[in-house]
This record gives sequence, C-alpha cells and structure tokens, in this order.
Amino acid sequence: MTAGASTTAERIEPGELAGTVAGRVANGSRFAGLVAWAEEDSSTLLRVLLASRGGIDVLECELPPGVTAYPSLTPLLPAAAWYERELRDLHGLVPIDHPRPVPLVLPLAGDEPWRPRPGGSRDGLGRPVAGSLEIDPSPLPAHVAGEGMFTIPYGPVRSGVFESLEYLVESYGEDIAHLRTRVHYKHRGVDDRFCDLDPEDAVLVAERVEGTASAAHALALSQALETLTGVAAPPAASLLRLVHAELERVACHLDSMIRHTEGAGQAVAYARMSLHKERLMRLRAQLCGHRFSRGVIVPGGVTGEPLMVPGEALAAVNNLEVGLGEDCLSLMATPSFLDRLRGTGVLPPPVAAAHGALGPVGRGSGQRGDVRVERPYGAYELLGFEPAEPREEGDALSRQAVRLEEISGAFHLVRQALDELEELGEPDGPAAWRAELPAAEGFAVSSVEAPQGELVYAVEASGGRLTRVKARTASFHNLALLPDAFRGDILTDFVFIEASFGLSIAGVAG
Repeated sequence: MTAGASTTAERIEPGELAGTVAGRVANGSRFAGLVAWAEEDSSTLLRVLLASRGGIDVLECELPPGVTAYPSLTPLLPAAAWYERELRDLHGLVPIDHPRPVPLVLPLAGDEPWRPRPGGSRDGLGRPVAGSLEIDPSPLPAHVAGEGMFTIPYGPVRSGVFESLEYLVESYGEDIAHLRTRVHYKHRGVDDRFCDLDPEDAVLVAERVEGTASAAHALALSQALETLTGVAAPPAASLLRLVHAELERVACHLDSMIRHTEGAGQAVAYARMSLHKERLMRLRAQLCGHRFSRGVIVPGGVTGEPLMVPGEALAAVNNLEVGLGEDCLSLMATPSFLDRLRGTGVLPPPVAAAHGALGPVGRGSGQRGDVRVERPYGAYELLGFEPAEPREEGDALSRQAVRLEEISGAFHLVRQALDELEELGEPDGPAAWRAELPAAEGFAVSSVEAPQGELVYAVEASGGRLTRVKARTASFHNLALLPDAFRGDILTDFVFIEASFGLSIAGVAG
C-alpha cells in the first residue's frame, strides 16, 4: 500500500473467489475478513481481505445488479463461516452451499425480510433509505438430543456488568456438550453510521464501536485516512498515540485477569487488581481528560500535547508497573488459582491455526501474529520490544500468561515513548502534534494490534467524507472459536473460559 493512493484490489470472477482465497491461504496468507459494498449501478462488490507480513491484500468480485447469491467460501475456508452468515443477516447475500447459513448477528422474522443494501441503502440524492426490520425473538433451538440432555439459556441479561449476549449451553449434567451464541442484542448498525461523515465525526463513532478499545479504533480509522491523503502524523503525535494504545492494552488485559480472580474466589487478588486498574484509568484521564483515551487520536495526529509532562507521566507509569508486577507474581504463585486455569478451555493449536486466531487467544494456542511486529506502524517502527512468546498448551492459563507478558511489553513501550517525548522537549506549535489532511478520496485498508488482536478498517471516502466503512474486530473473528474451547469442560469452567478470551460483544455485533 503506498501513501496517498487507494488500495488496489485484484478483481476475479465470483466462481473463482473461493478457490483463489483458499489457495492464497494455503500459500501462507491469512484470511482476515469479508466485506460487501453496493456500487452506484446497483451491483455488489465482495472484497476478501488477506493478511501477510507484507500487508493486507484485497481480492474482489462483482455481483451484477439483482444478484444476491455467490459460491460460499466456507466449504474450502471454514474461517469465513461467520463472515458469510453476517452478510446474509445484514444484507440478504446468500452464500451457496454454506454448511450452516443460520442467523448470527440479526435474526429477522419472515421468509424474505427487507434488508438494507451493503454499505447503506440510499436514494438518488444520497439520503439514507429507511426500512422496517422485525427481529425474530424466538430462542435458539437445541442441537443435541439424548437421555439426560438439557439446555440452559444463558443471557442476554446476566448478573454483574456484562454485555448482552445469548448463550445456549447444552449439557447432560456438568459436562458442556455443545455451546452456541447469538449477539444481535448489541447490534447497532455502526457500519452504516459512518456513512457520509467527515473525518472528525467519524472518529467519534469509531471510538464507540468497542468502548474498551477506543484508542485502537481511532488509530485504525485515522491511519486509513492518512494513507488515502498521503499525510503522516508528526513524530510527537505518533509517540503519544502509542502511549494511549499501550495503556489501553494493559487496561483490557487487567479486565480479563480481574474476572479470573473473581471467578476463582481470590478476594484479595480481585481487590488488588481492581485497584491497579482504577489507578491506570485515572492515569489515562490525567494524560488526556478521558478514562478511555477518547478525543485524543484523530486523522493527522493527536488533538494536542498531553496534559501531564512526560517526566511526571513516566514516574506514574513506573509506580503502577512495580505495584502491579508484585501482585501478579503473588497471583501466579497461588496453586488454587492456577488449578482453575490449567487445562481449562483448551483451544487446540491446529484449530487456532486453521482459523487464524488473533491476539492473546491465538498466541495462547501457538500463533505468532502481531501487527506491531508483522506490519509495524507509527512509533512502533522506531521503538524496540519483544512480542509475547506463543504458548502451545492452548488453555486459559496460557492465555493469561500471554496477557501478563503483553502487559510487561506494553509498559516497556510506554516508557520508551515517554522518554522520547521528554527528549523532544516542548514541540513548537499545533503542527507538531497534528498535520492537516486534504480531502480523502478512494479506498484503503488499515490494521493495528488492538488489545483483543488484529483490528482492520476498510474505508472508502469521496470528497473528504466517508462513504463506506467496515471495522473488522478481533472479537468478531475469535468468538467463532469459543465453542471449540468447551471440549470436556464443565459448567463451573464457563467464567474462566469466557474471561480468558477477553472479547467485546459490541465489536462482534456491530
């Protein structure tokens, strides 16, 4: 991808799409997403995203006006299953020969319900076209039958502060025989909400796709627009972006650990980890005025200098790391805690590899992918760090170990970035923090390493306004693997397996 230019997509015929994608994956690429956008002539473009160390390639095919069916990728590439189900739910695009084309993110009532065209349904003047969507409220049907088998509908409302998610747990006692999910309770239509926004307003939407990963989303969208305009963020801005992105990573990883300690009845560890997270969130607010680092990262750089001088921030980071490190060492030396995670929720490395599992979920099952290393961006190109070493066990303990290592790596990166900012002194004027962008035109793909894993933004702009946006989150990609981690586990393991995946349901439902 070259700066200031649109991403070039390789055009192929619909009948060749599945075989071509499967061949590229067999040769080392990784399936990273499937996007559908409507064109002005009423045709539909299917775009497949393929990731590698060199970047993200795009393959596309065109469905003529009126055609809503295409040969499914799933029989040759199981990782595409949820993507094709999502497109069927949202836009009525039918994947021929899909093994299980049942609703996923938006179960609609009726045989042929109205659905908006991909990329937003608009009239001749570009105004959104409204339509009525009636949700099918019926519960998920049971899949497993046999003596003593029963089903547990778990969610969408659960005790505690959790996102709305429906599980159907099928069990014949304590053992979980089968697990399914449905996420439509969180669906907000965020992809269409981006349509016709200018970059300033689009960042506000991006920050709210997954609230706990606001900095990552703002960064991914901003980088896509910078690619289209050929403008790079100033050095000081790139360093400050990294600080917020890495502190966000620590906060998300602490969330997973806090849920583990709560589930294991580790009251002291739960209180200590919660205290460390609260101190971290207050530090983030001291840096920018917002606990979730919103309103900082924008196209062209950042909105301004940090509210804390780098030296003061560095001292706070060091104190936080020391206290957290001591408590993590104590926690990971507690046998009763380790016993709840060891051997729980095993995701076999071959399954993770075939699906292209992302982030700590993938690295806990032998995968090495990390965008900061494979396709470094911004200040990551300048600062050195060792990525977390993959684990082969694939259990909840492995995913916890990866997160602990990533927390250490995140603090290391933050210290380097703050040191660099301190050496820069006080950059002269607003231009040192933000570059002006001309009107964006064209199509670009950007990726960053969010706390949950690889986050991809596919962005199309015209006249400086966004026409279509697709945010493909690691949560969406990884949640499809959750049932594979429930093999031989029991009901009391549920909290540990779910927490070890550390996913955002808002990022799944869209």
